[in-house]
Amino acid sequence: MATRVFHTEGITKVYHTGAVEVHALRGVNAELFMGEFTVLLGASGSGKSTLLNILGGLDRATSGRAWFRDMELTAMNERALTRYRRDHVGFVFQFYNLVPSLTARENVALVTEVAKNPMRPEEALERVGLDHRLDHFPAELSGGEQQRVAIARAIAKRPEVLLCDEPTGALDSNTGVQVLDALDRINREMGTTTVIITHNAGIRKMAHRVIRFADGNIAGVSVNERRIGAREIEW
Repeated sequence: MATRVFHTEGITKVYHTGAVEVHALRGVNAELFMGEFTVLLGASGSGKSTLLNILGGLDRATSGRAWFRDMELTAMNERALTRYRRDHVGFVFQFYNLVPSLTARENVALVTEVAKNPMRPEEALERVGLDHRLDHFPAELSGGEQQRVAIARAIAKRPEVLLCDEPTGALDSNTGVQVLDALDRINREMGTTTVIITHNAGIRKMAHRVIRFADGNIAGVSVNERRIGAREIEW
């Protein structure tokens, strides 16, 4: 039996814009499992990012409950959520959020200096194939290389889970494949539970599990009996 890492019960999220209520999540019951590569698939506005942000401790649910292992995220105060993010979660976003004045090595070191049991920045960059670009600044790197630096920064603290929101959304197909290949290797070699949000349906074939979203709820869950590699994806 797979070990459950996240689960939610009846999670809702309502945003208020003036007098208008936007229901981003409508009673979501979800499960994610240890060591799996999971893809959250759906159109923009379907609720994928909202759920990921709640699971990552970046946002709070309006109602319902969410757990990481036996820790109830929805019961935590801000200080506990900060500690949870620091100790357990790595984040990768569509835009790389690198510090322009720091080298690749120094950008990764920002995390290793505060983590409990970090890997060396050089090791993290080697894991994403950038050990030859340690002392280059973001402006000297391609978009795909910058995203891989962001991945190295996220994994350098050895997180149990890696949450990725549209990590290839700003990339062309060739550089996108390099980023997905790096994420797949990290999942296989480190056993890091990896969750990727995408609207690119081709990426679903890489996943152990695919969760489809529509209109703020889960429309279906499927498991791939055979997974393909990043370089086999049809963009």
